[in-house]
Amino acid sequence: MKKWIVGLGAAFALAAAGNAYSAPKTILVVGDSLSAEYGLVRGTGWVALLDQRLRAEKIDATIVNASISGDTTSGGRSRLPALLAQHHPNVVVLELGANDGLRGLPVKSAEDNLRAMVDMAEQAHAKVLLVGMRMPPNYGRAYTDRFAGMYTDLSTQEKVPLVPFMLDGVALVPANFQADRLHPLATAHPTILNNIWPQLAPLLKR
Repeated sequence: MKKWIVGLGAAFALAAAGNAYSAPKTILVVGDSLSAEYGLVRGTGWVALLDQRLRAEKIDATIVNASISGDTTSGGRSRLPALLAQHHPNVVVLELGANDGLRGLPVKSAEDNLRAMVDMAEQAHAKVLLVGMRMPPNYGRAYTDRFAGMYTDLSTQEKVPLVPFMLDGVALVPANFQADRLHPLATAHPTILNNIWPQLAPLLKR
């Protein structure tokens, strides 16, 4: 009898391990133009590619893309409470900060806004993924270092996973960008997804 119970327990454990993604999930992406398919044909940005990957890997998840071109951390902070109340996400992907940096806004303000968003999401019982950005070197070493460090500090202090730089493998290749030299072409978005996926996938496990 004891062996039968142990064997049954092992069977349930294996079934649970094989079914780690089975519970339906809602993923809320709160980002800017890099996630809103600015200048791209609809369905070719990294968020749309994520939806395809989820289906290919048979992960039951719905994506709500609440990204707005030009949005800042302040805008995201003001929008997030309503989004959390409406969609009740299991995972919140925060991809904001680039527009704060490009406008030369204080890093401390952006950090405070992102921290508040992390806290809001966690209070709503959602897991958080922070997606980091970096500024071009022409903004000066002091500012670019503080800006990049903002994401690292938040990840460490808030204990949330971080994609250090969403444009890793993209940013240094001019041919990857649209004419404005700011927004990646559709051909670069699979690389962006590959940067994000390793940190996102574990959050989707039950």
